[in-house]
Amino acid sequence: MPDKIRFSIVGFGNIGRRHAGQILQNADTELVAVCDIDAAAKNHVPNGVPFFTDLGDMLKITDADILCVCTPNYLHEPHTIAGLNAGMHTVVEKPMAISIAECDRMIAAAEKTGRTIFAVKQNRYNPPVQEVKKLMANHELGEIYMIQVNCFWNRGNAYYAGSDWRGKKDKDGGCLFTQFSHFVDILYYLNGPITEAQGRIHNYAHQHNTEVEDTGSFVMKAANNAIINFNFTTCAYERNMEGSITIIAEKGTVKIGGQYLNTVEYQKTEAATLPNINITAKANDYGLYQGSMSNHDKVIQNVVDVLHHNHAVMTSAEEGREVVRMIEKMYYSIS
Repeated sequence: MPDKIRFSIVGFGNIGRRHAGQILQNADTELVAVCDIDAAAKNHVPNGVPFFTDLGDMLKITDADILCVCTPNYLHEPHTIAGLNAGMHTVVEKPMAISIAECDRMIAAAEKTGRTIFAVKQNRYNPPVQEVKKLMANHELGEIYMIQVNCFWNRGNAYYAGSDWRGKKDKDGGCLFTQFSHFVDILYYLNGPITEAQGRIHNYAHQHNTEVEDTGSFVMKAANNAIINFNFTTCAYERNMEGSITIIAEKGTVKIGGQYLNTVEYQKTEAATLPNINITAKANDYGLYQGSMSNHDKVIQNVVDVLHHNHAVMTSAEEGREVVRMIEKMYYSIS
């Protein structure tokens, strides 16, 4: 592996440009190529970085170690497999894919080529999430009784008007894939998989511009017998309201809250008191809307740590697949 890890990016919209910014800021990485089918994306590419409109051309010509897949959801599988077959490790934005079958083909390609898939789940790095993870990993909360997840965000007309894939069932997959897969992941990261699910979804305010739901509620059972309540909407009036996880347990109650799982909002535990965390300025801000916490610097650093220092992958392809499995189970349960 070279002294500097060489990154290429396919898909140079908002999230691709965020990857580029973090690659350029890391002393151990360099950006060697960018690809986007929209030639206008070249206007955002840093000076001196080659730009391509065809992924095949970029993969043939470019000598890179990593391909960051920042394209729409439905393209994650073919673009990841193309990168793996070209001998590159891949960093795949959320969701890893929009079906278990796609994930399985991606994992098979990684095994065949001996390359690694890094699934992007940057909310795992949120300090409140890390503090609660320690409590649960050490069993300091005892038996977990109930977990409530609330995701109340806003996605207006401009969000969908600026894209030819958002809100399209076969390209987007639905809110649980596009907006809220991070929250499914944190539920899994903290408490493990679900075994049962039952829910309802409906499209209230976006029937004119989407083919998917904008609101849903699920009651689920986790493998550890905890009851899970998962509520989401993109109809919060004018702006994102809340992204929270509340844990009711034998030895404590904890709520990770704020708009993006960015605060320890409530705690009463038998264990030591958690730090008073309230991060106010680290959301992914895309102008017309905001996304999850901006921890892509840590995502890129994890790639460096894995390849240069043999650290563990923060979110493996198998974990990315499990999140997709949970989402599929939720959607299949709709009554």
